[in-house]
Amino acid sequence: MRITNPPATRIEGIALRQIEPGDCKAWFDYLRLPQVFERTSWNPHSVEDLQTTLESCLHDGPTSPMRMAVVDQSTGQLVGTIGLHTISDVNRSAEIAYDFAPSHWGLGLATRLCETVTSWSFRELDLHRLQATVLVGNLRSERVLSRCRFRHEGLLRGFRMVRGHPGDFNIFSRLSTDDAGVENC
Repeated sequence: MRITNPPATRIEGIALRQIEPGDCKAWFDYLRLPQVFERTSWNPHSVEDLQTTLESCLHDGPTSPMRMAVVDQSTGQLVGTIGLHTISDVNRSAEIAYDFAPSHWGLGLATRLCETVTSWSFRELDLHRLQATVLVGNLRSERVLSRCRFRHEGLLRGFRMVRGHPGDFNIFSRLSTDDAGVENC
């Protein structure tokens, strides 16, 4: 689903906007790096593979995936993506997903943007539940979710195919009601 009014990041020099086909090369360039590749279930073989994935984010259906480009405003370059997929308007739920270029790891961006998009999803999209699945061994992503008050719910054995093999994933969730009386991080 196209995002016409993405949330403000409140992070100097970083903006969110709708991801566009022109972002696919920069996206592919970091997704194929071994340190990124091994922590995700992504398996793009070319820029064209990502363009096919991106097409579903440009549909306007209520359950179409949403993906935003994380942009370094000083260069205009895509340095990450964040968004929602597996959206259910009946259940008012979705799965949050994000990825970042290693050049932007360790700066707190994932945590701050995960919190921003989570709060925005509850407020603007009226979602009740956000979940995230993390490939076993991706401790960085687990720490991001923990800092954003997602709760570990368990292990999903053989949950998603990872480059041709069933991968185990940890599942985390946060409910809109978990935020009652809590300030944003």
